[in-house]
Amino acid sequence: MKQLKAGVVGVGFIGAVHIEQLRRLGNVEVVALADEAGAQEKADALYVPHAYTNYKDMIDNEQLDCVHICTPNSTHYEIAMYAMERGVNVVCEKPMTCSVEEAEKLQAYAKEKGLVNAMNFNCRFYPMAYQMRQMVRSGEVGDIYTVHGGYLQDWLFLDTDYSWRLEPEFTGASRAFADIGSHWIDLVEYITGLRAVEVMADFAIFHKTRKKPTKEIATYSGMALRPEDYEEVPINTEDYATVLFHMENGACVSCNISQVFAGRKNQMIVSVAGSRCALHWDSENSNALWIGRRERDNGELVKDPSILDAGTKGVISYPGGHVEGFPDTFKQNFKKIYAAIAGGKPEDYATFEDGLREMRLCEKIVESARERRWVSLV
Repeated sequence: MKQLKAGVVGVGFIGAVHIEQLRRLGNVEVVALADEAGAQEKADALYVPHAYTNYKDMIDNEQLDCVHICTPNSTHYEIAMYAMERGVNVVCEKPMTCSVEEAEKLQAYAKEKGLVNAMNFNCRFYPMAYQMRQMVRSGEVGDIYTVHGGYLQDWLFLDTDYSWRLEPEFTGASRAFADIGSHWIDLVEYITGLRAVEVMADFAIFHKTRKKPTKEIATYSGMALRPEDYEEVPINTEDYATVLFHMENGACVSCNISQVFAGRKNQMIVSVAGSRCALHWDSENSNALWIGRRERDNGELVKDPSILDAGTKGVISYPGGHVEGFPDTFKQNFKKIYAAIAGGKPEDYATFEDGLREMRLCEKIVESARERRWVSLV
């Protein structure tokens, strides 16, 4: 089997996760990383052979099979285009870009050049979320009536919590929904096989101003600063969003998205109500799937490859009773992407086409929140 070479641009929290999970594949070597800040120190800490302060130098010098883009949203377009123009396949963190126009250009260019292009919508590959999809596809759930749930975090709960993700020039017009709500609706559409055709959104900013550190602080670091280490800045992107969706089959979907929900570190919930049964999955109990029925007892299906759908077995690494979670979803996503890079048939990982869809959907959600009305996606 050919050993494939990967490079990672941007090595904060998520970039490090990419490196760790790529190594688990066995046929991928992370040969280099690029980061404007502390590249060599990060490479040494993560045992990556080569470090660059400029991603162009990395792409030009390393003969990469794939580049992983884990930088602020505003840089995704230029990095992805630079890589693809040099024949390098791309894996991009979400959201894809800061604008629909940039996303359209990337998707079109990737298609024209026949390059493998992928978004890291890794939540598709939680085994029991994947099992929901298989149950819907088999007809076991029946016609989809409703879906509800949400994605809750508390890492921006305090007005002293700060990140580049709070600044529209780096992220685009949406923050909470673009950052984590995009994961939720991608997973819902993936599970149900249905597309949203109309949206109604309500946004809220609870911290109208925040205290921005005057020194660099990493996401999720928990670093404590003194009062004099902050400057007060206005906030223009949402802390919270409630979004209603009408799906193409008439199903009603709703979600609550928050980055200021105390105590919830990274909880995603998806509840699907069908004409034959209901399904409920909670990422904080990710190895279990609740099944609700009217005419008989309810039950809980646990992650055990010996009893799950054959397709689900393909995204499971360990036997029943051995917990799999967040990092494993990256591994399973990358496994499918690199199989395509190696010449295999592309499977069900998210592509730039999916990334573009989420950009268009998010644009309409922002429009709905601003104008306080239903907005068509058709």
